[in-house]
Amino acid sequence: MTTFTAAQLPAMSGRTVVITGANSGIGIAAARALAAKGARVVLAVRDPARGHAAAATITGETVVQRLDLADLSSIRAFAENSTEPIDVLINNAGVMIPPLGRTADGFELQFGTNHLGHFALTNLLLPRIRRRVATVSSNGHRTGTIDFADLNWERRPYRAFAAYAQSKLANLLFTSELQRRLTEAGSPVLATAAHPGMAATNLLGHLGRGDTPLGRLRTTITGLLSQSDDDGALPTLYAAVADIPGAAYAGPSGFLEGRGAPKLVGRSKAARDGALARRLWTASEELTGVSFPLAASDATTP
Repeated sequence: MTTFTAAQLPAMSGRTVVITGANSGIGIAAARALAAKGARVVLAVRDPARGHAAAATITGETVVQRLDLADLSSIRAFAENSTEPIDVLINNAGVMIPPLGRTADGFELQFGTNHLGHFALTNLLLPRIRRRVATVSSNGHRTGTIDFADLNWERRPYRAFAAYAQSKLANLLFTSELQRRLTEAGSPVLATAAHPGMAATNLLGHLGRGDTPLGRLRTTITGLLSQSDDDGALPTLYAAVADIPGAAYAGPSGFLEGRGAPKLVGRSKAARDGALARRLWTASEELTGVSFPLAASDATTP
């Protein structure tokens, strides 16, 4: 199915969707599309003022709630305040290649936000989730490795893109292990993942900016490979609602998976390593103090 558009989303009336980082980019694009189909969309955002400004641009029912994925206490507070059933959780928020930073709990900022924050959030919300958990990864995962001796870059010289790639590989390993555990528990909930396409402006940053030969080359390549936020949100929407199997990974169908209608795509060998996924899950439980909450008797019908 490579002709998927937002118009093909099913009716979402009566369903609640939580989207992290929904105040900008593909997060708000996904929120608009789902709200237009009748979903009650919870914008889980770090800055409520920006969240309310974003919500004002969305036609449909929205709720703005504060969530800082770089702070476990904020994640726990969000989960405690989320008392109603959730049909779909979209783990969209993330940071990409910043200078070395730390979360409130001392984790490297990208690993702590992109992976550990969503790991904790998902497991805390899971007893209330009825249908699906869709997590946004990146093709940058293909260069990622998981360094268990230094997950938080406390010993190695910091390399921002390598840290980003580790966090995005972690997103896919999390998805596959979450699905394995859901299946084992007899849960009908599916765990899926998606990537929005090639972020040419980030990948080609070394080519320069402005009206220079390299800057113009960057602009040309960006135009050829990148896509709008609305189109970039389609793989996420596909992963969130399409009839696809658990642990599926969606991305654009075009050249180098940079743009185009979504389809199921491949992933790196490391991202398919079940033993690595289980080891990362154990490490993530230890770091966050949050564990998988379901047993076989917890399975519910959506």
